[in-house]
Amino acid sequence: MSRDEVFEEVRKIFRDNFDDDELIIVDETNSSDIEDWDSIEHINLVIAMEKKFGLKFNIKEVGKLANVGEMVDLIVSMLEAKS
Repeated sequence: MSRDEVFEEVRKIFRDNFDDDELIIVDETNSSDIEDWDSIEHINLVIAMEKKFGLKFNIKEVGKLANVGEMVDLIVSMLEAKS
């Protein structure tokens, strides 16, 4: 799966979780950019991504991520390691 494909799936997850089909998600998007992105929503996003991509994230890794782009890069690297 290419980075662009992963990014598009992550974008869909964000739009679904925040119930906003027009939500703009870019690499630099972080929790301060989305009003409803709190700690509970963060957990929901992580769980949705784990389910979508068949991965299990390390809490320490996820805690270090600064934005959506870093999450996408982590997913891509984990998918590459699986194959």
